[in-house]
Amino acid sequence: MRRVALFGLPATGKSTLARWLSAELDQPHTDLDDILFTPEGALPLDEFRRQAAQITCTDGWVVEGNFSKLADVVWHRADTLIWLDFPLPLILYRITRRSLRQLAGREDSAQARRLTWSSAFFARRSLLHTAIRKYRANRPRYARQVAETADLGVDVVRLRSPREVDRWKSSGQWRSMR
Repeated sequence: MRRVALFGLPATGKSTLARWLSAELDQPHTDLDDILFTPEGALPLDEFRRQAAQITCTDGWVVEGNFSKLADVVWHRADTLIWLDFPLPLILYRITRRSLRQLAGREDSAQARRLTWSSAFFARRSLLHTAIRKYRANRPRYARQVAETADLGVDVVRLRSPREVDRWKSSGQWRSMR
């Protein structure tokens, strides 16, 4: 395992697992949000794709982000794809908890710097509303895209709870992949 793509809905622990894998595998870690969201706003898709492709053309990396539209330049170049596919109630609880920490100034990230009460909870495209919409609408598409990626020879790991993540990490299965 040298090239790892990791995705899942917000608040599934992508960053935590990606940083851990990066340290364990001694590979550089990239959060795609940090590329997409610049101080001037979001990058155009073609520039976002170009920068993501530049990172994944190297021999080793851990890339995290919920951007299946980059599957061809991230997922398909990986040797391992990890899908954090947690239940919706857990995701909503975690989004609420994390948003409150960020709004209180206790957590810094690209997302935290853009977060407002409205964007977290109340706007039509709030984090909560978006998580519900993406969970319902995107999971079937994710399953198809993950299957296509597996057909290309990429190892797929689908973890459905924080407990499964912990078991996977402690079992050492990740060491024997590839």
